[in-house]
Amino acid sequence: MFARIGRFAADHARAVLAIAVLLMIGAGALGMTAFGKLQSQGFTDPGAESSQAQDLIQRDFGGGANFLLLVQAKTGTVDDAAARAAGTELATRVAADRDLTGAASYWQTGAPALKSADGRSALIVAHAADQDSVAGIADRYAGNDGPVTITAGGGAVANANVSDQVGKDLLRAEMIAVPIIAILLVIVFGSLVAALLPLVVGGIAVLGTFAELSILGSVTDVSVFAINLTTALGLGLGIDYALLTVNRFREELAANPDVRTAVTRTVSSAGRTIAFSAATVAVALAALLLFPLYFLRSFAYAGIGVIVIAMLGAVVVLPALLKVLGPRVNAGRLPWGRSMSTVSPWWARLAGATLRRPVRAALPVLVLLVLAAIPLFTVQFGTPDERVLQPPAPSRVVGDVLRADFPQNDSRAIQVVTVGEPGAALGGYAQRLSELPGVTRVASSAGEYSQGRALGLSPADATLAARDSQRLTVLLDTTDSRSAEAQNLVQQIRRTPAPAEVKVGGDAAVLVDSKHAIASRLPLAGGLIAVTTFILLFLFTGSVLQPLRALLFNLLSLSATLGLMVLVFQHGFLSGTLGFTPLPLDTSMLMLLFCIAFGLSMDYEVFVISRIKEAHDHGAGPREAVIHGLSRSGRIVTAAAVLLSVSLFAFGTSGVSFIQMFGIGTGLAVLLDATLVRGVLLPAGMRLLGRHAWWAPGPLRRLHSRVGLTEAEAPREPVSSAP
Repeated sequence: MFARIGRFAADHARAVLAIAVLLMIGAGALGMTAFGKLQSQGFTDPGAESSQAQDLIQRDFGGGANFLLLVQAKTGTVDDAAARAAGTELATRVAADRDLTGAASYWQTGAPALKSADGRSALIVAHAADQDSVAGIADRYAGNDGPVTITAGGGAVANANVSDQVGKDLLRAEMIAVPIIAILLVIVFGSLVAALLPLVVGGIAVLGTFAELSILGSVTDVSVFAINLTTALGLGLGIDYALLTVNRFREELAANPDVRTAVTRTVSSAGRTIAFSAATVAVALAALLLFPLYFLRSFAYAGIGVIVIAMLGAVVVLPALLKVLGPRVNAGRLPWGRSMSTVSPWWARLAGATLRRPVRAALPVLVLLVLAAIPLFTVQFGTPDERVLQPPAPSRVVGDVLRADFPQNDSRAIQVVTVGEPGAALGGYAQRLSELPGVTRVASSAGEYSQGRALGLSPADATLAARDSQRLTVLLDTTDSRSAEAQNLVQQIRRTPAPAEVKVGGDAAVLVDSKHAIASRLPLAGGLIAVTTFILLFLFTGSVLQPLRALLFNLLSLSATLGLMVLVFQHGFLSGTLGFTPLPLDTSMLMLLFCIAFGLSMDYEVFVISRIKEAHDHGAGPREAVIHGLSRSGRIVTAAAVLLSVSLFAFGTSGVSFIQMFGIGTGLAVLLDATLVRGVLLPAGMRLLGRHAWWAPGPLRRLHSRVGLTEAEAPREPVSSAP
């Protein structure tokens, strides 16, 4: 099949290129509309109890307080005449704003929770239903207003700040990565023309996926963070696949000057490897579709799309371009490019040294990876809030002030909503909740309670009653609404007998439900990845031991990567240098990092093992096959990993901490895999397995002989055993 694709691309090269150009123009125009359709949320399970509670609050109580205005007196306190007049006037404007509902302020209610401990700050709270309009609303009110300074914050503003920051980060990351990648491509290829080809494939992948996201964003919720994955993975896979294809084309062209034959044989061999590699990466990302959080599903949409489009660009469009270029693919050769070979003596020597002493070579690497994985045992999980932003962000400034100066702030309290009217039993239920450990106060329409004692009614309590439901606000004795104590309290509230059906929501409940949504599906997702990867690698290699070896090594290197992410982003190592606040790690982002890094590791596994198996299938012994494969793929894999890591590490400059973690973590995983795993552990494992490396039971061998995905072409040069 791949030989036929190669012949078609060679015979219709100009038509293929013309169609590709037209499609990319259309994709570019459509893709530019994607940015306005993507969402900044998606970290919650829409079917979870906390989401149902939020829906009830939205329906019956005008929504939760997701929009805050922090009003700070320039001199004196917010009770001074000038500050009070400004605050009252501002509260009146907010109450009349059609874009906001449920507005309340300290000056209207006198609620102590809305005034800071030092009296210099006060809050106006409201609900913004339309996330797209939040930035404009914040701009209308924020700034200096006579005797007070006004800063906008809250969950809705944090989402808007994150979306704005992602756009800036994306531009900065590309401005950093693209020039560096272009220089490295020239160094790797040694030719100006050849160095441009990976950028062509990467551009096809990115533009095509932007168009896909635009279409999907019109019919379903898609996270704006999928844009980051699209650019990093599109450019990275374009480089990976183009490196493999161009390197193989140069080999074929050197052996046979007929360009059509060289293109056909290139697609027959490298195209098969690329298609199989794309399948392994797509399988890893497909597991994200199992999770109900659309933040994770969005990365599956973007990732699978960019993989398929990059594969088509490398297998169809790039061969057509190579047919048109022919020997001119080497045009613009630089001095070092004239002596470059497709065979790497350095990798041959490394493979030979590892094969001679596999245990001595592998043991330090294993110890290093195990030590790096140890912090993973201390991992804590969380969900993003405004602390993922750096302090200049308005929502981060407001959040810091709330935690420091508003001990009674109820904007992050646990919210309990009754389904139906509990009647006279509401007061007793609120009283029981106030007796739970860690609860400082419970507000309800029946009154407020603290440690089982009634405190009476406040003006705000009347707003907690609706026709068919009641809302109870449970305040905690911790300023961190996502702490372990807050999560335990959610579970206790859910176990407390209630006079009616209740739904428990709020930040802590969202975290509890999000962790459950991921943990409950994790075995299925992990099993899907392991089983499908095993099947694909078996079909490619014909061995049952090769897939097991690959899965074991990948799990080890990924555990090391995740351990280092815990050390850095949770425990704060290098936090001053990177400019983030250490926090419990976002559960969704860890799952994403694992799937992306796993898929890319399998990408490099396929690149290397395909050349080793090629030599094995043509009679080479275990040692000779490994040296042959690594000497011809090691340089490509290392170069591809370095280039991809540049694109990923560029996101380490992000102003959003979980984007930093994704970029740094994935880039580190790629480098660890391409060097320590492929360079040392793989040949050591092959040496220890010996001739059993390609073993499979008789029935499976016969199955593989009928449906296996083997390389089509023999190596051009004799297989040497020299190190």
